[in-house]
Amino acid sequence: MTVENPTNEGAVSAQAIWALVDDRAGNRSQVVGVAEAVGRPYELKELAYGPLARLPNAFLGSTFMGLSKLSKTGLTPPWPDLIIAAGRRTAPVARRIKHLSGGGCRLLQIMWPGSQGAADFDAIAVPDHDPPRHGGNIVMVTGAAHGFTAPLLESLRHAWRDKFEPLRRPWVSLLIGGSTKNRTFTQKMAVDLARQSVEATAKIGGSLLVSTSRRTGVDMAPLFEDAGVPVRLYDWTRTEENPYGGYIACADYTIVTGDSMSMCSEACATQVPAYVFAPPALITEKHKRFHDKLFALGYAKPFEGRLENWNHPPLNPATKLAERAETLLGR
Repeated sequence: MTVENPTNEGAVSAQAIWALVDDRAGNRSQVVGVAEAVGRPYELKELAYGPLARLPNAFLGSTFMGLSKLSKTGLTPPWPDLIIAAGRRTAPVARRIKHLSGGGCRLLQIMWPGSQGAADFDAIAVPDHDPPRHGGNIVMVTGAAHGFTAPLLESLRHAWRDKFEPLRRPWVSLLIGGSTKNRTFTQKMAVDLARQSVEATAKIGGSLLVSTSRRTGVDMAPLFEDAGVPVRLYDWTRTEENPYGGYIACADYTIVTGDSMSMCSEACATQVPAYVFAPPALITEKHKRFHDKLFALGYAKPFEGRLENWNHPPLNPATKLAERAETLLGR
């Protein structure tokens, strides 16, 4: 194994924070969400991977071997005091930096990195719907961390509210994910979701704010033609500004497809009623456990074609993880 920067081991900068991010949107949003919640300057380190990243972490150990050549050039001393990272592929990188820093760099890892080298991490955020993990470095959280803090939500309301004003209230945000590696968002699911959302919105005299994603895989626009309620639909293939954040911040009600833990958590970022559309054929057992946790704690309800007026505490585990980050930094 190549030893990186052997003459600079132990060099640590003053109170620096690195956020390791890669091409996985869910991982990236969690890392940036926690970094923003800490409220201190941080540096984004963009990671791209080579073929070796496919190897198990138990084989890779503590190394930069899985990274592309360009990514390696961005990881040089002085080393940070804290690294925030998420996902399996970042774990060997974070561990290597800690070793090169002489142990001075603290590691906050989001999601279980694997048993190999788990003790190297100073804090590991584990979803409480997964099998329990034990250890002093384990932090149990509900949902996925995200960046929709109270100040950001207020800023988004200010930026988007006037753009939605022509639509009658209440505003119902419909956040559509789509197919995953193991499940397909079918045409029938799309038709059912559109019909139920329109009917529920019509009953409360409101308007629909619809957002699709690159995973949707179904042309949703025809399903809302002649809907009978005002509809603003964002198609992710367009070049217009993405209103996703505005939809979350301004919604009076939110409906979200249950295929993404990140999207479901973001849908619960405010106090308005949140509903999860989760047909069994779209949802894995792991996602079902997550939904059941949200329902049990009162953050969301299953979407069954109707909307009721209730509220819940905002959900964002980034706050809890930011507090742990402060502890790791000695504040």
